[in-house]
Amino acid sequence: MSVFRLNTLMRLAPKASAIRSIQMQPQRNLAAQTESGITGEFKTLAISTPKPFVFHVELHRPNKLNAFNRQMWLEIKECFDGLATNPDCRAIVLSASGKHFTAGIDLNDMMNVGQTLAEADDYARKGVIMERMIKLYQDSISSLELCPKPVITAVHKACIGAGVDLITASDIRYCTEDAFFQVKEVDIGMAADVGTLQRLPKAVGSQSLARELCFTGRKFEAAEAHSSGLVSRVFPDKESLLCGALAIAELIASKSPVAVRTTKENIIYSLDHTNQEGLEHIRLLNKLNLLSEDFAQAVAAQLTKDEKPVFAKL
Repeated sequence: MSVFRLNTLMRLAPKASAIRSIQMQPQRNLAAQTESGITGEFKTLAISTPKPFVFHVELHRPNKLNAFNRQMWLEIKECFDGLATNPDCRAIVLSASGKHFTAGIDLNDMMNVGQTLAEADDYARKGVIMERMIKLYQDSISSLELCPKPVITAVHKACIGAGVDLITASDIRYCTEDAFFQVKEVDIGMAADVGTLQRLPKAVGSQSLARELCFTGRKFEAAEAHSSGLVSRVFPDKESLLCGALAIAELIASKSPVAVRTTKENIIYSLDHTNQEGLEHIRLLNKLNLLSEDFAQAVAAQLTKDEKPVFAKL
């Protein structure tokens, strides 16, 4: 961030703090989920359990076009960290309420950073403040990737800036025909710093396309997102999108939670390791997992054509 931009933030800080004061929320224990299906209350997220073992997480700032404020960053991490260890959760659908999936980062909220920066005496200390903030936002996005449960994102209309960071950290991406995407950071004078530059090239499988999108900040629509591999399915409208996302989540949730968890863990590990390292990793995992009752039950069900096995919680 430039000196000019830091100074601008400091000048605008008093106005920004008058607009909004972000308070830390008390911790909620999503790992202690009950059969009722509703987790703790969040300010920026809406959570439900529409299918057995399936959680539906919605970005829920519709009046702000689901723009990311500090509280949303914090709550996303809290939510996915909780669902990571929740035995009643086996698959997660992430969508958004309102007109758009997300307009990206809340620039008005970012002005609050200026107040904190103004309290620091020199640029070394300002740098520490900025590093901590960026790390907090990076950890928020990475919580989707680190969550051992598959995350299916369902995008409608605009998915801008931080929204691209968010969806590229998920496992499966669907969108509506009217969806569009934009790596917007370059247009506000910064490089994307919470995941897009690392994950988008792998998601689309083309360094050329990824760099073009990140250098130009241009919009690209559902058809291009589908043809490039960013999304794997396109639906006519939001209703059919959610139905499709929930259906695939329900199917995943019917499988062995041991098998699904191990599959996600090894796929992510293998992204940054050689094929041989990936093989060694899955061998170490499966030398125990193949001894589980899930494996025996699933094999028996396949051989006897019996009803689908019911797997224990994990």
